[in-house]
Amino acid sequence: MSGETRTALRRRLRQARRSLSRCEQRLASRRLFLLLIHHPLFLRSRHIAFYLPSDGEIDPTPLMRRARGMGKQCYLPVVSGWPKEHMRFQRTSVSERWSKNRFGIAEPNPSQGRQCPAWRLDLVLMPLVGFDAAGNRLGMGGGFYDRAFAYRKRRMRWRGPLLLGVAHACQKVDALPVASWDIPLDGIVSDRERLFFRSQTQA
Repeated sequence: MSGETRTALRRRLRQARRSLSRCEQRLASRRLFLLLIHHPLFLRSRHIAFYLPSDGEIDPTPLMRRARGMGKQCYLPVVSGWPKEHMRFQRTSVSERWSKNRFGIAEPNPSQGRQCPAWRLDLVLMPLVGFDAAGNRLGMGGGFYDRAFAYRKRRMRWRGPLLLGVAHACQKVDALPVASWDIPLDGIVSDRERLFFRSQTQA
């Protein structure tokens, strides 16, 4: 481990992904698509959470469009609403109405009837700032995903959803400093590799 604090790592890795050119971003998104589109864990998942990229994050939206064309239910995170520190997952459609949340990120207009409990999802594609080969994830610092899946630390046996971090290869580090509230990932897919940490994700 380099000895960098989480704050310093977050600053450095955010800059690394923001520094990628548009061409590099498009190529990374295409590679992500190809690494996942035929993978069994994607093919067997019916309810999948995606995200809309910002701040240089790798773009999973081509995969979301294909998933919708395959008849899968696609969800996006919604942080507007109360309480403000909670995140929900809302089913989307091609005729979606959008608004910007307090972070300036587009999200579906909140609709309780289309929101899904986190535990009912099959697969969650999670953005991240940094990752390591042990399945640790460094997020933006808001803790939304960690709170949404905190129940995983309390249950005695493992069940879904599968938590799959997605990122650019330049966001990988040797080892991340881990906090007690961090929720480990089941796998990570970058534009260069697939890493899985649970036997259920490798079938």
